[in-house]
Amino acid sequence: MNIATTTPAPVRTRLSVPCLLALASLAASLPCRVHAEDATLPTVVVTGRADNGALAAPAGAGSNLGLSRFDTPASIDIITRRQLDERGDIELLEAITRAPGISAMPHPGNGNSSVAARGFTDTTSVMRLYDGMRQYGGAGLTFPFDTWSVERIEVLRGPASVIHGDGAIGGVINVVPKQPTRNAPEHELQLGIGNQHSRRAAFGSGGAIDERWSYRVDASTERADGWVDMGEHSNRAVSGALRFDVSPALNIRLSTARGKQEPMRYFGTPLVDGKPVPAIADRNYNVADSVMRFDDRWTDVLVNWQPNDTTTVRSRFYRIASDRHWRDVEGYSYNAATGVLDRSDATEIRHDQSQAGNTTDLVVKGGLFGLDNAVSLGFDINFTDFTHTNNTYTGSAPSVDLYHPVPGAFASPVPTIPRYHTEARQFALFAEDRLRLTGKWSVLAGLRYDHAELARDDLVASRQAFERTFTNVGWRLGTVYQATPALAFYGQYANAADPIGALLFLSTANSKFDNATGRQLEIGVKHAFAAAGEWTLALYDISKTNLLTRDSATPSQSLQVGERSSRGIEATVMAALAPGWRIEANAALLRARFEDFNESVGGQAVSRAGNTPPDVPRRLANVWLNWDFLPAWTASAGLRYVGERNADNANTLKMPSYAVTDLSLRWQAAPRTQVALRAANVFDKRYFTTAYYMPEQWFYGPHRKLDLVVNHRF
Repeated sequence: MNIATTTPAPVRTRLSVPCLLALASLAASLPCRVHAEDATLPTVVVTGRADNGALAAPAGAGSNLGLSRFDTPASIDIITRRQLDERGDIELLEAITRAPGISAMPHPGNGNSSVAARGFTDTTSVMRLYDGMRQYGGAGLTFPFDTWSVERIEVLRGPASVIHGDGAIGGVINVVPKQPTRNAPEHELQLGIGNQHSRRAAFGSGGAIDERWSYRVDASTERADGWVDMGEHSNRAVSGALRFDVSPALNIRLSTARGKQEPMRYFGTPLVDGKPVPAIADRNYNVADSVMRFDDRWTDVLVNWQPNDTTTVRSRFYRIASDRHWRDVEGYSYNAATGVLDRSDATEIRHDQSQAGNTTDLVVKGGLFGLDNAVSLGFDINFTDFTHTNNTYTGSAPSVDLYHPVPGAFASPVPTIPRYHTEARQFALFAEDRLRLTGKWSVLAGLRYDHAELARDDLVASRQAFERTFTNVGWRLGTVYQATPALAFYGQYANAADPIGALLFLSTANSKFDNATGRQLEIGVKHAFAAAGEWTLALYDISKTNLLTRDSATPSQSLQVGERSSRGIEATVMAALAPGWRIEANAALLRARFEDFNESVGGQAVSRAGNTPPDVPRRLANVWLNWDFLPAWTASAGLRYVGERNADNANTLKMPSYAVTDLSLRWQAAPRTQVALRAANVFDKRYFTTAYYMPEQWFYGPHRKLDLVVNHRF
């Protein structure tokens, strides 16, 4: 959550939109153009140091105390609205993976939203939040999926259980939507067309209604044919927020959002004799009547009360609901003996998930032993209902020709009926304290206790399958030393927890095990320099223990003694190279491996100690370059590099590394109208993102995408 501030009445200025963006990021040295017309802008309240650039921006994902990136002893990056617009990132996952050390591993089972961070993968180790709210249970977050309504994306790398609870050993990604403002009302319209028969339209509006009421509304829709056969997909999203300023010290905000998706019904492409075949990169082996639909609703009421200059109370009541439906043939395997593709796993699944809860915290800034001190105390409580409907994953489909598949229709001898119902009752208590020992040296400590009661009912047998309580304590201790007003060194030790699997899907057997635990040691440096530049460097060592592993003596049984580790280095830089030139770059190098892990192979327990876990790249890098080559023209180029990854625990199948190039040309046709031509994966690189379902079934990444987009403000 963000600490609310009271914004003064709007003032009039003659700065252009680029100048407003520069001020919002505290990068006042970027070039600004003056236009003849007035624009209504909010007063910018600078809470950090003027010479710290974007490092002075607060990041709610890293602390409940409203600390800036500079003052937080952790690796935090913020992808701003300006960056989203410059890069032309329409899909949320595409935008997230431009952050350092983050790679995409989307597949239908996780709602096409999972990523890998610091050697850990998927939704139970890398948490996703929407405006600070968490959907409990690890079922896969399917909203938001579009960046139109997004104000910024906060990416915290490394364990974050102290702030957000279990399931965040790899990191936390917080997507913050656009908020009501005290500006005069302003509206924005976006229209776009592209190859693959893509069409896009979006509308946004926000501002002050009167001296107490303000609003924000956003809506978007998109559809395209996709880059594989039967790749048609579409989505629609709408969100709104209404804020009432009861007094200068108290405001109430009601927010709601809904997103509907019908993603590509694509479950990957099989290897042939252990190798990818480029000639079938566009083939889709799903059935013709396959279905994939996601429907998400988020509603919350946030109360912000600041009774005095040193005290802030925030309380949020929320409800989240998700309905999901899959009906697909998901398994594909090339049969060398027959020369055709065998299909299996005709699966139909429905999720009916709802969650209601409240998060409340108190922040007090004052003194302790004569030193500056800030403390936060709070609690989080939620209730979750989850019903799982399926056909027991039983069904098959006829084999098809590898190059000219006839899709056929879905068929299963087992009915699709509700199979089990899970209820989760969770509460947490948390505390955080920052003490400034000297003008340059501060320490930060945090503690969180999580308690979850899980009960699963077998709806077919009409009995309770199990009932289990999980508890864990997360804590961290960090320090920041500000050598100069623009240079800080930091260190942090954190302890966290991860579920052994998505809690809402735990089987009766796995419910007997405790959560996995992890710890991280991180040190780093952050430095802001002239022309709104910055660079950061971080080194970390993470260990996760209590993994499930096969018993060497009895391979059919599991033991909770496994361990995996990750250590690495990450670096970022933002700089103005010359007048009109800006660069943003990051790179990560890591070594992740199993320290103690067995899996069953042919009824035997085989050790994978020393191997790299699947979907974890050793090297990652992103570069984005902007060039304002004429007063109204900007050219941009981006490069995304993801290193080689393993597709199996044995490390016998390796997905090759890839580098994807994006280009953009933007023309400020009028003070309030911009035209952009964007090319994603401009060289039409064929690459793979994940091998989630089985080691020899890989997912291709998107092919070349061209878009012409017009934005108009009025």
